[in-house]
Amino acid sequence: MTQKIALVTGASRGLGFALAQQLCSRGWHVVAVARTVGGLEELDDSVKALGLPGAGGMTLAPMDVTNDDAMRHLCRSIHDRWGGLQLWAHCAIHASALSPAPSVEMKDLDKCVATNLRATAFLVGMVDPLLREGEGTALFFDDPLPGAPFAAAYGMTKAAQIAALRSWQEETRRTGPRVLIETPAPMPTALRARFYPGEDRAVLAAPAAEAARILDKAGF
Repeated sequence: MTQKIALVTGASRGLGFALAQQLCSRGWHVVAVARTVGGLEELDDSVKALGLPGAGGMTLAPMDVTNDDAMRHLCRSIHDRWGGLQLWAHCAIHASALSPAPSVEMKDLDKCVATNLRATAFLVGMVDPLLREGEGTALFFDDPLPGAPFAAAYGMTKAAQIAALRSWQEETRRTGPRVLIETPAPMPTALRARFYPGEDRAVLAAPAAEAARILDKAGF
């Protein structure tokens, strides 16, 4: 395999969108996963608009990460086409509506659990063999929001997600795949706007700049 292959889950907006752009501009082929078809098409258009002769190209995969069968099929397709992965960047996340901790709706919590915990755990099992075959890296993103007021459903599932990923990180430290957990600077994403609706978004870090910084730090 000569071209590097990256899987970006949650690629239709925010940091995932910016990471997919950056990777393509650096010559990677990106498998971009998101539920929103329009967001993926916008991503594809934005990469084509760069007009870079060395751009790596993109495979759009409009799928829900909580759908086990879809994720299983995707990972099998990646294996059959490329043999493995050099990078998995996991940006798919669900944040429920703001709510005081005693008033968390169980249906909102269930959605957070399904995306932030269960889907992540399932994907770790599916993607791990692909990363081993490709001598790859799994890249995840911590968040200072857990513990913020009115963010109980998101916060508890995000904190649990990171705890599980830190376990995987320790388990694979000597054997691989490499597991990285980064904390991006605050960015003007839709997720952050839900928790900080009145803040000055002009002072926040641009997702493109954060994506470039994180990829440079990881050696990509």
